[in-house]
Amino acid sequence: MATLSAWKFDQADGASHVVRTLKELQDEGLITIQDAAIVEWPVGKKKPKTRQLNDLVGPAALGGAFWGLLFGLLFFAPLIGAAVGAAGGALVGSLRDVGIDDAFIKKTKSAVTEGTSALFLLSSSGVEDRIRQRFVGTHAELISTNLTGEDEQKLREVFAEE
Repeated sequence: MATLSAWKFDQADGASHVVRTLKELQDEGLITIQDAAIVEWPVGKKKPKTRQLNDLVGPAALGGAFWGLLFGLLFFAPLIGAAVGAAGGALVGSLRDVGIDDAFIKKTKSAVTEGTSALFLLSSSGVEDRIRQRFVGTHAELISTNLTGEDEQKLREVFAEE
């Protein structure tokens, strides 16, 4: 079973600073990272910058289509306006269908704002208390949702790279 998690940081570059720690955790066998991406929202910018962490992802990575959809709904849909309201609702519905619930979307959307950053992970086999220990002092807030085995399979089917 995979976990989709978002770690929110109080600084726009906070997520970038923990990438090395995350790689160390993976090398130590404390987490298996299937896919990862970062959102950085510098002060004074209207929208955040996003990027997939290709050097951390494994063979089970979902790819850019998944992150593009998720980040589009979280950060860019409000900028597009009401014209995509129905389409946005359908996209949220499709994420809900694969186990990413409204509560995760709403909490993440309200937490990651200008002047903050976030690290998004699709992971498994994580030793949560050991991971939390390594993030002490980073002012990180964990927002997560667990995907059932069935939800993970649906997610992979929807976003399979061809």
